[in-house]
Amino acid sequence: MSVSAVMRRAVGSDLAGLLDLYRHLHADDPVVAPAVAEAQWAAILANPLLHYFVIEEAGMLVSTCTLSVIPNLTRGLRPYGLVENVVTHPDWRGRGLATQLLHAARDAAWAAGCYKLMLMTSRKAPATLAFYERAGFIAGDKMAFVMRPE
Repeated sequence: MSVSAVMRRAVGSDLAGLLDLYRHLHADDPVVAPAVAEAQWAAILANPLLHYFVIEEAGMLVSTCTLSVIPNLTRGLRPYGLVENVVTHPDWRGRGLATQLLHAARDAAWAAGCYKLMLMTSRKAPATLAFYERAGFIAGDKMAFVMRPE
């Protein structure tokens, strides 16, 4: 990470930067009305179980990931964490930014008492899978199943 890059929790004014950054994750996502996005963002920021981590460089968001802490009735009532929406702007990849964000998400999950932290990816590239393993996630421990509405 460069000297001027700052890792922090996302704030209200980060919505436009996040939406721009997410275009590099899912280019085909529909564009939503600004008022709808703002209402969703306000609800996200008001939820203490949702954590958006960002890295900002020269006023631009260049990397982000999300941690959801999910309350649970097993494992001694300990919650579990789920990491989603890991993305770094293509011009900033290969600098360790996303790894730092994943470690911040891990630290926040452990601080919240989570008994595990999960991450799923649809990416199959060996480099992507190796990236997640280097960040501390292990493959092969569980099988993931996904269902989507038709």
